[in-house]
Amino acid sequence: MSLTTNETIEKIKAHNVIDGHIHLQHWFDENGKNFIDGVEWYKDFFGMRSISLAAMPCAYRDVTQNFMCLLYKLAAPNTYVHAGITYQSYPVDVNNVGDMDPLTQYNELMEIGADGIKMLEGKPSVYRYVKVPLCDPFYDPFFSQAEKDGTNILMHACDPDGFWDRSKVSEEEVKKGWFYGDGTTCTKEEMQCQVYKMLEKHPSLNLTLAHFFFLSDTPEILEELFDKYKKLNIDITPGGEMYKSFNKRFDYFKEFFTKYADRILYGTDGCYPPGRDAMIWLTDRIYRYIATSEESDAWSDKPLKGICLPSDCVDKIFSQNFLNKVGSKPKEINKKALKAYYEKYKHLIRDKENYDLVEELIKKML
Repeated sequence: MSLTTNETIEKIKAHNVIDGHIHLQHWFDENGKNFIDGVEWYKDFFGMRSISLAAMPCAYRDVTQNFMCLLYKLAAPNTYVHAGITYQSYPVDVNNVGDMDPLTQYNELMEIGADGIKMLEGKPSVYRYVKVPLCDPFYDPFFSQAEKDGTNILMHACDPDGFWDRSKVSEEEVKKGWFYGDGTTCTKEEMQCQVYKMLEKHPSLNLTLAHFFFLSDTPEILEELFDKYKKLNIDITPGGEMYKSFNKRFDYFKEFFTKYADRILYGTDGCYPPGRDAMIWLTDRIYRYIATSEESDAWSDKPLKGICLPSDCVDKIFSQNFLNKVGSKPKEINKKALKAYYEKYKHLIRDKENYDLVEELIKKML
């Protein structure tokens, strides 16, 4: 399975791509290469205009993710960051968070120089232990302020339908906690309803629902949402099941992507390390689907046929929409605010090795 060709690389470079959905998992790769050098290599490979890092402190139950992404941005200023809300304990006691409420954290992260907020609280495996609905009044002041500011919220809500069916979930996915049919977390319909109720309260929220909001089998629902909420966006980070669905309704989705080209953002959901090769493969295959009529070996035994959108639509999806929704350039890091954030939240770096690394970098870089 080839990664990409020189010809495709040059075509991708012409679109000044922004990978709007990348995660950092570890400080070093298996060869000891610093995580900053590794992701910069990936960005340079495709001549990308920028990348956006999505922190997931609520998933790791550790604030380290925010520090990794913000320190990366400090070292590589041409980087966007969607930082995350963190919590002292799980399930979250909404009546006992003190000065760590979502609005306070949002204001702190914006002052530091985060470009948006990443929310994984709507992924059922995370919701299983957070246990606060997205439409709960607990989040309302934060959403209201973000709505007023026009700040982009990158939200993972729901998951593929198959994760509720034991016969369709792999053993690896079960080990990750991604089987939901045992009654320990919400149904897909319940999580969708949380998002609908949240949008009813905050209809002008600059919201990007990741992974096509897992509606590739019922995209008509997205059309209704787009008509109702003018600032709602989706991204097309895989799930391979999404592209299988696209392939089944070729003509419909070619029209859908053309009609809603200004509401769709590109990203790989790549994780570094160890994922440089995977991120290259993902960029190649998603580009081929959006921008060419080629067939590629992607996610299925059946070739994925490209819908070959017009060049202006490709530009919107691969770069321009991100700039319009998130910002024309990354915000600068406020070192004083980052230092204050470190002093307030360092007790939530729960791993000793991470604590030592963050402390070392804070002292060195600030």
